Formats: sequence, structure tokens, C-alpha cells
Amino acid sequence: MKILVTGSAGFIAGYLVDELLSHGHEVVGVDNFYKYGRTGKSYDNHPNYRFTEGDVKDTDLLKELMEDCDQVVACAAIIGGISLFHEYAYDLLAENERIIASTFDAAIWGFKNRKLKKINVMSSSMVFESTTTYPTPEGEQLRCPPPLSTYGFQKLSCEYFAKGAWEQYKLPHTIIRPFNCIGIGEKRALCDKEIMSGNVKLAMSHVVPDLVQKVLKGQYPLYILGKGDQIRHYTYGGDLAEGIRLCIESEKAINEDFNLSTSASTTVLELSQLIWQKINGDKPFRYVSDPPFKYDVQKRVPSVEKAKRILDFEAKTSLSDALDEIIPWIKKQIEIGGI
Repeated sequence: MKILVTGSAGFIAGYLVDELLSHGHEVVGVDNFYKYGRTGKSYDNHPNYRFTEGDVKDTDLLKELMEDCDQVVACAAIIGGISLFHEYAYDLLAENERIIASTFDAAIWGFKNRKLKKINVMSSSMVFESTTTYPTPEGEQLRCPPPLSTYGFQKLSCEYFAKGAWEQYKLPHTIIRPFNCIGIGEKRALCDKEIMSGNVKLAMSHVVPDLVQKVLKGQYPLYILGKGDQIRHYTYGGDLAEGIRLCIESEKAINEDFNLSTSASTTVLELSQLIWQKINGDKPFRYVSDPPFKYDVQKRVPSVEKAKRILDFEAKTSLSDALDEIIPWIKKQIEIGGI
């Protein structure tokens, strides 16, 4: 299968492209290097990978890249840590709407005039920002109040693009909702503003790399965001990539939506203590709380039953094992100035 991946130089896409290539697919990538600048990937010279530098808002370019593709994965978006929700509240809505509209315009063209069979939409757990139902099942986004952040609202809009394209043009889709992806390859975004947390500049306001770098830099006591009782499901990027591949490959995934996540709940305080222990061993753990951000969702607990039942997908990598890979990578990035 030949698959177009937009935003292919991004964090999640880095895991996804590798996963697709390792399972025999051809991949066409497009990215404008807006977030991290020019980056190299291990598969850049893979014979089944072709990359084009370009802007996804250029619909004619997407049509050209989509010429003989079977599916497209709409990964491109302005995305970042929680600070981004506040610093770029308008751009997250306006730019991401332009990106998704261009992608769907090209996909509808490819479906009507070429061989494109389906669009896979990367949504977000933030569509459930206002829910009070836990574990949160697929479909809850239609029952709970709409997201309060412009980012969450725009991700819900992406799901309605899929709904509209199906109803008007019969373009098949799969909606994919990752939950708190963690892994290597995530650096400080070029657009991020510097934010201090104690005596350390935040890496990108994503909790795992921020906590790891603060502990590695010797911050004591450790500064955490809020009280630390926020609940998250930290899902390893390799597991998430497998789930996305299954969404692409499975006929059962057509016109369905899936929460892709580990089933394990972890508080920010528990995460902090685990990172601390892996780096500092028996040194006593102490922390203080930074004031929380407005859109710091306190609880994310997804239902993962549907992905298991329909796709036979289950995230298997533990948080501890993922950290054993992430911590050395961040240590190296600190040494070379990547974070």
C-alpha cells in the first residue's frame, strides 16, 4: 500500500513512518519543518520512502503527492505542550483549520479522480476535555460539552471534517485519538516561548521531557505543574504507531473512531517519582508546585476496549520501559543542545 503522511517530520509521524516501512508499505512524506527545523530520520534513505519539503496548506502540492496513493494520514498540525494552548490560541484554531481543509480538499479530489481509498485523521484526547465520564469511550465527544481550549475544539472540528466528507462525498475515514504519546525525537519547538519552571527552562511543556530534563539538570526540589494529581495515560510512540498502522490496514476500521492508549493510569506525581528514582536512585524526593495552566485537564482516562475488540490493538510498553529509552536520549540532547 502507498500512503501519504503529512507532517512526516513530526514526533508521532517519526514512529509511524518507520512502522509502515517495516511492514512493507511505501510512504510519501511531506513537511515544512515548521516545528523543529530540519531534522534527519533513520529512514530518510529507505528505498520505499519519498520525502517532499512543502506546506500542507498547498492543496495543489498535496494532489500531486496523492496522485497514486491508496491512503493519507493527516498528521500535520501546529501542536505542542500545554503552554502552546495559551500562547497561540488563535493560530491553533486558524492555521490548523487551513491545514485540515487543504488536506481534505486534496483527499476528496484523490478519492473522486484517482485511487485514494481513505483518509486517516489524527485527532486528540483533547476532544474529551470537558467530559466527566471515565473511562471515556468513543462517542463521548458527541455527548459531553465541547472542549474549552481552541486546540481541543479544532481537533473536534477535524472529526467533523471527516463526517462531512463522508456524508457529501462518501470519502471513507478513520479517526485516531492518541493519548499522551511519549518517546524519543521530541525537541524544543522553534515557535515555543521560553518558560521558566524553577531554575530550568521548560523543554516544550510536555510533562515527560520537561521532568526528565529538570531532574538531569539537578533541580532540587523538583518543580511540577499543579498539585501532581493530574491523571494521564502515557502511551509509547512505538505502540501508538502500531495502532495507527492497524487503523490503516483494517477494513473494520473504515468510518470508525479509536482511542489509542495504554490502559495504565499514572498521576503526574507518580511519574515524577519514577523519573526521579531512575535518575537519582535513593536520593530523597522533594517537590514544589508551579501554578497550573488554565487548560491543564485534570483527568484523562480512555476506554481502550474498542481498539482491542476491533483491531486487536493493545499498548504493551510500560511507562518504566519507555523511560529507560527516553532518559538516555534526553541526556544526550542536553549535551548537544537539542533541548
